[in-house]
Amino acid sequence: MADTTAEVIRVLLVDDHQVVRRGLRTFLEVQDDIEVVGEAADGAEGVARAEELRPDVVLMDLRMPGADGVEALRTLRGLDNPARVLVVTSFTEQRTVVPALRAGAAGYVYKDIDPDALAGAIRSVHAGHVLLQPEVARALLSQEGAGGGPGRGTSLTEREREVLALIADGRSNREIARHLVLSEKTVKTHVSNILMKLDLADRTQAALWAVRHGMAG
Repeated sequence: MADTTAEVIRVLLVDDHQVVRRGLRTFLEVQDDIEVVGEAADGAEGVARAEELRPDVVLMDLRMPGADGVEALRTLRGLDNPARVLVVTSFTEQRTVVPALRAGAAGYVYKDIDPDALAGAIRSVHAGHVLLQPEVARALLSQEGAGGGPGRGTSLTEREREVLALIADGRSNREIARHLVLSEKTVKTHVSNILMKLDLADRTQAALWAVRHGMAG
């Protein structure tokens, strides 16, 4: 029996192909804990709808006419929109994933993903996880600008270093709170302090910084 008390994840679909959006909506709407709250056909419309609807997760195609997915991600970050963005891409577009992650995406999936795996990915990014495959993580780490040098880590408290290591391990705030026996509010404060001290934009960059400087678990 479905858990009717479970939080419903509000999802916005952004893809320039109507048939793709229709297929995604048809599948996702049978999930008890996922609700499709809107659709958009390009990046600019996606930003406008995300600001209007304030979804929990945006499922974003990268290649679209006009404003593409990366441009939309940068705009959403500038607006401080809280939605977690899950990029949908094809294997041949893998090189475009790195700019998308740098622009603020919480992870990515390939267009041929199994439907149940897609639902799981949506739940995962909503819970605060970062979805990275090893080859893309290596590409990110090999590029300059993934955060400040290791010296900045000395400004972190011991507790902040523990939280950072757990972020790098893919833990959500709730999981970190349970692991360290803290409240989620306290964990959120630690995460905010970490991002401020390291001059990083989001959890993805924090996880990569930790891996790069040997602070991952």
